Amino acid sequence: QLVESGGGLVQAGDSLRLSCAAPGRTFSAYTRAWFRQAPGKEREFVAAINYIGSSTLYADSVKGRFTVSKDNAKNTVYLQMDSLKPEDTAVYSCAARSLGLSDNRREYNYWGQGTQVTVSS
Repeated sequence: QLVESGGGLVQAGDSLRLSCAAPGRTFSAYTRAWFRQAPGKEREFVAAINYIGSSTLYADSVKGRFTVSKDNAKNTVYLQMDSLKPEDTAVYSCAARSLGLSDNRREYNYWGQGTQVTVSS
């Protein structure tokens, strides 16, 4: 129900923009979020945006470098990632929940398959 795109291999300091579309279902009234999982590590919260797009939440590790946004008309959420670091390397997944902002992965009901982001030094 959620489909991510935009991942790839970049160098440290580069930028990438991830997209999360929702073909066949409307998530405009849902909180949308991004999580990531590096090899051997647990899935961790990256950023979230409320259904209106008026409020956001970021992990400390990405604050000031990543920006989450949404286009309800396109039923799509974006994650603009600037000043990428090798430690940002992970599979990035988008998620959705019907309630407010949360950084707890267990509170999200809908998930995409993920897109790989690899940052070389």
